[in-house]
Amino acid sequence: MTITSNQHQAGDLHFLKRLNRSAILEMVRRTPGMTRADIATRAQLTKATVGGGVQTLLKQGWLVEGELLKSSGGRPGRALHLNDHRHVLLGAEVSVHGLQVIACTLSGKTLHQRHIRMAPDAPDTTAEALAGLIREVIDHPELNERQLLGLGVALPGPIAPDRPLLHLAPNLGWRDVWFLDLLRAELPDLGGRWLLDNEAKAAAFGELYFRTDKTPESLLYVSASTGIGSGIVGGGHWPLVTRGTHGLAGEIGHTVLQPGGLYCHCGNRGCAETLVSGWALRAALGVGEEEDLVDTLLHRLQEPEVAMALKRAGEALGTLLLNLHHTLDPAEIVLGGSLTRLGTPLLTPALEYFTANQNRLLGTTQQRPLRIIDDSTFTAARGAAAEVLANTIHATA
Repeated sequence: MTITSNQHQAGDLHFLKRLNRSAILEMVRRTPGMTRADIATRAQLTKATVGGGVQTLLKQGWLVEGELLKSSGGRPGRALHLNDHRHVLLGAEVSVHGLQVIACTLSGKTLHQRHIRMAPDAPDTTAEALAGLIREVIDHPELNERQLLGLGVALPGPIAPDRPLLHLAPNLGWRDVWFLDLLRAELPDLGGRWLLDNEAKAAAFGELYFRTDKTPESLLYVSASTGIGSGIVGGGHWPLVTRGTHGLAGEIGHTVLQPGGLYCHCGNRGCAETLVSGWALRAALGVGEEEDLVDTLLHRLQEPEVAMALKRAGEALGTLLLNLHHTLDPAEIVLGGSLTRLGTPLLTPALEYFTANQNRLLGTTQQRPLRIIDDSTFTAARGAAAEVLANTIHATA
């Protein structure tokens, strides 16, 4: 079909309107309380363009107006905020020993969340169980009459960068799984955008994207759970997650710390997970799969072998943190995952090693910010929900 110049111009105009509305939404999301004049100045758009875009977003329920703000010169303007009462974002995570589902507002506030323990199972059985949990969350009264924007799902393994395919989840025993297809068969009426990501990468994205105060230039999230993973995300209107050619970026649990060491679930020897991971601690200390690892070890801290195992795992974790600091140089490091609940026996040796060695290459006493999430049960699921929001905003018509 031949495209006339008028058609081309119409297409460009539609694209520019969509681009401008996305920019307005992102500015209000990152800096709640901005006025139309603030947006026009910062985005270098005309007041008419901003006014029209804001009016459309108000009608569509994306934004709400707040208090009238004093002006330094012109007419006073009203503060703009994301509308937390119209839409809902769903995020889910399949972890090695459980399923998590969370429903969030546009600003990341939790509306409802559910978590169940579940032993590793086949992909189709897991999809069926996760679908049931998602239905429970959707049926909660807090979600009544809200518009669903979509569902993000996080899995414990590398995801293909160009399609929703899980390559390998060693600790689940899954390989080459199209998990969203299995889940769609269970939830055929669930609309909105669907996406799949690695759990640590999703967590990293959410930890940065839902921040509206002192947002770092880049953020590294380290997940210490049954396995060990990480994700690094850079700032900007749409933070970018480093993925690599095959989605392997951040798979620090399978970097080798001890050549010729114990065999890992991935098939290599001496991987970091053989030294610091939930499954390694279970194997070393005789904790069964049916037991909650953290609760069991917290009741055995007085045992010398437990104290020594946690100290060694902590030192290995500190080594990993230092290696990531040197290779990625993030502005902020966030440590999460179920193992953080073990507290000082694991974390003290890790932080002591990291703190003592992090500045040898810099010759400075300035410490790299490192934040620990005490309970990160829903961190990855919430991050997957954040990815749904980012994808939706940048496709807003």
